[in-house]
Amino acid sequence: MDTYPAVEDHGLIGDLQTAALVSRDGTLDWFCAPRFDSPSLFAGLLDRRRGGHFTISPHEVDHVCKQLYLPGTPILITRFLSADGVAELVDFMPVTGETVTDRHTIVRMVRIVRGCMRLRMDCQPRFDYGRQTHTVEFTGHGTVFRGRDLSLTVNPVRRGQPLLDEGDFVREEGGVRIVGTLTEGDVGGVIMHAGPAESPRVVHPDEIEELFAETRDFWRRWLDRSRYTGRWREMVERSAMTLKLMTYAPTGALVAAPTAGLPERIGGERNWDYRYTWIRDASFSVHALLGLGFTDEARRYLEWINARITEAEENHVPVQVMYRVDGGRDLSEELLPHLEGYRGSGPVRVGNDAATQLQLDIYGETMNCLHLADCHGLRSSHDHWRNTIRMMNWLCDHWDRPEDGIWETRAGRQDFTYGRLMSWVAFDRAIRLARRLGRPADLSRWATARDAVYDQIMSRGFHRGREAFVQHYDTDVLDASLLSMPAVGFVTPGDPMWQSTLRAMDAELVSDTLVYRYDPAVSPDGLPGDEGTFTMCTFWYVQALAQSGRLDDARLAFEKMLTYSSQLGLYSEEIAPSGEQIGNFPQAFSHLSLISTATVLNEMLDARR
Repeated sequence: MDTYPAVEDHGLIGDLQTAALVSRDGTLDWFCAPRFDSPSLFAGLLDRRRGGHFTISPHEVDHVCKQLYLPGTPILITRFLSADGVAELVDFMPVTGETVTDRHTIVRMVRIVRGCMRLRMDCQPRFDYGRQTHTVEFTGHGTVFRGRDLSLTVNPVRRGQPLLDEGDFVREEGGVRIVGTLTEGDVGGVIMHAGPAESPRVVHPDEIEELFAETRDFWRRWLDRSRYTGRWREMVERSAMTLKLMTYAPTGALVAAPTAGLPERIGGERNWDYRYTWIRDASFSVHALLGLGFTDEARRYLEWINARITEAEENHVPVQVMYRVDGGRDLSEELLPHLEGYRGSGPVRVGNDAATQLQLDIYGETMNCLHLADCHGLRSSHDHWRNTIRMMNWLCDHWDRPEDGIWETRAGRQDFTYGRLMSWVAFDRAIRLARRLGRPADLSRWATARDAVYDQIMSRGFHRGREAFVQHYDTDVLDASLLSMPAVGFVTPGDPMWQSTLRAMDAELVSDTLVYRYDPAVSPDGLPGDEGTFTMCTFWYVQALAQSGRLDDARLAFEKMLTYSSQLGLYSEEIAPSGEQIGNFPQAFSHLSLISTATVLNEMLDARR
C-alpha cells in the first residue's frame, strides 16, 4: 500500500474531451479514452499491479522531485534533481476542440537541463480497467498496444539516430520497459495516440515543440479573458483552468471529477465514480464563470442544462440528478472486484446509481442559474421557457416529498431541509424571471408554493431545542449544506435564528476552520465508516462568516484553506484529519466554491476599505 502516491501529488492534464493524472514521480496512473467516462487505459491509481501505468523517472539515482505548471497553462513540468544532473518531464495534451473524436494525444517530452541522468520508461497499459487482454507490436519506430476496442500507439521522439541502444529495451508481457542514460541537451520522450490503430513513427522534437507552443498559446489566450484581478488571482485562475480541463467541449458538460473510486476515507467503502455531469455542478458553474467573465463557457453550460430540461419534458420524465457527458441517462453502477482500490480502499465502483435518486435541490440550483444568466444577458428561448414552466409546475406537485438529498445518502428518503430550501429558491427565481421578462407563468400558484415552503422550513426545519436549522425534519442533526441559507437570500445574515445556527455549526461541524458535511455517526447514511471535512462546505463557511459580519474570521479561514491545496493548487473532494486530500481529484465542486468565495470575499474586503 505504501507504493501509492498521495492523491494531491498529482497534476491534471487534458484536451477538453478527456484527461490524465501524472504523479510527482513521473507516473501517468489515470487515463480514460476516448471520453472522461470511458474505460481506463491506465488505472494504476486504483491498483498498482493490475491497473496499468506509464512511468518516466530516474533509475537507481538519488533524486528529488518537483512539479509545477507552466504559468498560465495546464502544461505540467516534473523536475528530477540529482547531484549529477537535472531532467525535466513535460506532460500535456493538445486541445481537441468541440468536434467529437476518438483519437487523443498525450505528449511526454524529456529534456536534460544539466549534467546527465539515467532514466527509466515503463509503459504498461491495461485496457478496460484491466479487464481486457491486448497485444504488443514492438518495432524500432515505436510500439502499438492493441486492445479490443482501441489501440495505444507510442511513438518515440528523437533527432536522427536513436539515443539508446537495442539492449536498453526490454519487452515484457503486456508492456515495454526502457532504461538508458541521457546527457545535457538531449531531448527525447514519446507522443502517445489513443484511438484507432496506426503505424508507429519516429517524431522529431520540432513537431513536439510546435504542439507545445499551440497548447501553451491556446490556454494563455483563454485565460486572458478572465476579468478577476482580486487578491487571490493565481488560485482563482488555476481553479478556472481546472474547471475548463474537466469540461467536455462537444457538449459543454462539466464532470464532477475526472476520476473514479478514490475513497472518502482510506480503507473505507465510500468510493464513487464522479466522471459524470451533475445538474447541480453545471448550475454552480454558470455562477462562478460569469463572475470571472467567461461568458462563452457559462453559455455552453446553460445550453447543456436547457437540453436536459427539454429532453425530460419531451420524454415525460423528471430531470435526472446527473448524466453522461453526452447527455446519456444510463449510469448503471458496477463493481470492479479485480482492482484492490486506492491503498486497498475497495470496492471500486464505476457508474453511479445515485443518478436515479430524487434530489429536489437541483431545481433550485437550476433556476438560480437561469436567473443569474439572465442578469448577464444570457436569456432563454421561448421553447426553453415553456419547458421551464412545465418543470416548475411539476415541482409545485412534488416539492413536499421525502427525497435522497444533496449528499446522495442511501439510507432512505427524508424531508431534507436543504431540498426544501432550494425548492424555495426555484419558485423565487422563477417568479422573478417571469416578472422581469414579462413571460407567461402561473405566478399565483408558484407564489403559493414558495410561501408554503418558506413556512414549512421555518416551522419544521428549525429545531427549537438546538436553536438551529437541522438536516431534516425528524432529526436534530446539523448539516453544512444549510450554510448557503443567507447566500441564497432565504434568511438575513443578522437573523437570530441564523446566528444561533452558525454558532451551533461552529461548535459541532467546524474543526479549525475545516467543515464536516454532517456526522454520519448520528445521522446514518447507509454506509459504514466516516469521512473527512468537505472542501466545498469549508468555502461555504467562509462566505457565511463574511456575510454574518465576521469578515476577519472569514479571511483567516480562507487563507488557511488555501494551505490545504496541492502543490499545484488543486483540491480533491475532502481533507482527511491528517491534512491530506482524499476523495476524487480534482473536484469541480471544490474549485467552483473557491472561485465564488474568493470573488465574494474580495468584494467585501474592498468595500470595507
